[in-house]
Amino acid sequence: MNRREVLWTLGALGSSLELQAKGLDWSRFAVLTDEVAGSEGDAIAFAKQYGLKWVELRDTPRAQDKSRKNETYFRMDSDRLKKVHADLKAADLKVSFLNTGLLKFGLPGTELKLSKPESPEAKTAREARQDAQYAARMKDLELAIRAAHILEVSQLRVFAYLRTAEPAQIWDRLANELGEYARVAEKGGVTLLLENESSCNVATSKELADMTLKVNSKALGMNWDPDNCWAFGEKVWPDGYHLLPLKKLGNVQMKAANVLGPRKIDWTAIIKQLNKDGYKGCIGLETHVFDGTLIEKANLCMKEIKGYFPAAT
Repeated sequence: MNRREVLWTLGALGSSLELQAKGLDWSRFAVLTDEVAGSEGDAIAFAKQYGLKWVELRDTPRAQDKSRKNETYFRMDSDRLKKVHADLKAADLKVSFLNTGLLKFGLPGTELKLSKPESPEAKTAREARQDAQYAARMKDLELAIRAAHILEVSQLRVFAYLRTAEPAQIWDRLANELGEYARVAEKGGVTLLLENESSCNVATSKELADMTLKVNSKALGMNWDPDNCWAFGEKVWPDGYHLLPLKKLGNVQMKAANVLGPRKIDWTAIIKQLNKDGYKGCIGLETHVFDGTLIEKANLCMKEIKGYFPAAT
């Protein structure tokens, strides 16, 4: 391990110890920056407005303005990432979770569960894209690890490939793929957090628990997003929650639909239980509204969510 890696590890350890020293209160709430603002500066201002200490990163904010270019943080060049880190540090903000799209594509050799039929030409083009993505998967992981070191964040999001008609039939293959990824991540000093995502082979709390335990690597944990379970009819609280191996839970995300409706969740009860269970991570808001009211809904969510938490200590 070189000097830079040692310093990064010590910084990440310091952040981890800071989280472990606190109960789960407002000081451990974060926002996904591209879901609360239209620019990086506005995202920082949003976080400061609500007294946050943590943010999650994915893409540069643009408030759903498709005319503006957005960039994926883990693919940014090092100098750009250093500037992002410096700006956050100057605002007394740290990165709790780096959301990447790692392994969110079709696994070659599998038949995807599609919402509508695709033409032979579309299938050929899609399979060519996913073959290229698969070939680049380790390079992409290395890019993400590099970004994590610069941003001083130890947790990276990963998926379990796009969903097939029968995920159980490729379960062992998925576990091997994720296990290989986890071994590289462990050598790089980071932890991968597998997200349950409705479009992927791990979509429910049960699938998230089963796959994480099957891989059984200290470098593979869980990012639990309860909203992503609804499409499969899972009752996320209390049933889904109690299926999760809490020692593997590294991050939790909530969406506006779980806060403002129509899919409200008893977050007060979940947060109380997380505290009781000794959860050490953060909870982050991924607003996820696509009707042009993203920032408005983000602000409404923040006012509601703050009441879910016990008073900061």
